[in-house]
Formats: sequence, C-alpha cells, structure tokens
Amino acid sequence: MNEIKVSSLDFEKGEVFLLDKPYEWTSFDVVKKVRNKLKIKKVGHAGTLDPLATGLLIVCAGKATKKINEFQDLGKEYTGTLVLGKTTPSVDLETEFDSEGDYSKITAEQIEAEAKKLTGPIMQVPPIYSAIKVDGQRAYKIARRKEEAKLDPRPVVVSKFVMDISNMPEVTFEIHCSKGTYIRSLVRDLGEALGCGAYMSSLRRTAIGQYKIEDAYNLEEFIDSLQRD
Repeated sequence: MNEIKVSSLDFEKGEVFLLDKPYEWTSFDVVKKVRNKLKIKKVGHAGTLDPLATGLLIVCAGKATKKINEFQDLGKEYTGTLVLGKTTPSVDLETEFDSEGDYSKITAEQIEAEAKKLTGPIMQVPPIYSAIKVDGQRAYKIARRKEEAKLDPRPVVVSKFVMDISNMPEVTFEIHCSKGTYIRSLVRDLGEALGCGAYMSSLRRTAIGQYKIEDAYNLEEFIDSLQRD
C-alpha cells in the first residue's frame, strides 16, 4: 500500500475511507484510532458493526461527516455462519450458551421455507444485546444486568437470504437487507421457527450500497500508511 500523506488530505472538502473492521474491535474503536492518527475532531462512521463482526466500515472525516446519514440509508450485504441446536442470550458468541435443541430431523426444505418467511418486508424485533435505547438506557446494558427490556418490532426489508446447509449444524449464509436490519435477529427467529434454536458464529459485512469490502483498507495497514510530512 502506498503511503498516504496527511497533508494531502482535504478535510475542508471532506474525506471518506473504506476500512475493514477487525474482529473484537468496536466501530467506535476504529473511529477513535483514525481520529487520533489524523488529529482532527470530526470523524465518524456510517453504520455500526458488532465487536464480533468484521468487514466494511465507512469512516468519514472533516466535512464528509455530513454524508453519514446518506451512507447509513444504503442497503447492506453480509456473509456469515449460524449454528443450529444451541442458543446464547446475545445470539452470538459474546455470551455463554443457555439452551440446546435437537436439529437432527430438520430438512433443507424446512430451513428454506422458514428463511423465505424472513425474506421481503418484515417486522423485526431487535436483539436485546443491542445499542438501542430503552427508557434512556442502552438495551445491552439492561441485558447485562439480567433485567427485562421490551423492544418493539421495526419494519425492515430482507431482499436476499440464502444458505448452504451442506455442513449442518453449521449453516453459511448470504443476506442482503435494508438499513436497520439485525442479522442476529434473523438468526434468532430462524432458530425459533425451526424449534431447535440457533446462534451466529461469524458475520462479515461485504457491501454498503455500491461500496465493497474488496476496496477497503486493512485498518492497521491504513493507519501505518498515514504519514506526516
């Protein structure tokens, strides 16, 4: 990767960076890293990824932060893996397993049928382990205190939900969806519909609108490439 001179960046006009968020980093961690390196205040991201997810994060700096809402409104594309037969409270590996179910008699036809029901315009309840605010508090903070919180269903659109079930109980998937869609909720709802439960073992965002992960910088290489004169 060629070095990027900070002095050549036009923050008056605004800069947009496509970055590949590393595993276990929060989206804010990435923004903080870029902000500290660039030494400017106006840096933000266009669409949160969970810490255990990887993939495309659009980071805006300077006047480009005005475009964040525009980027957030774009459709998203993901690939990942879900596992049938076990659940966790967070629907991923952030929390410990809390139940097991028998998936041995579930057929490909059943899985495809239930996935089809989760495709198109749907009403979706966000996962309790999410950053949505409930009575002024982040839902995940309430969940970590083992307290109850009611999250209302929200309209989302899932335009594509396809799976490869050749390695059950692991099921790989590709999902295209609107903004505001929680992939963990799709996994949770699929597992509940099949009667065996499911959790998400990996997730990668591959596209936001026309922006692709193939065009994104590795974060550490990007930071290393930012050189001052």
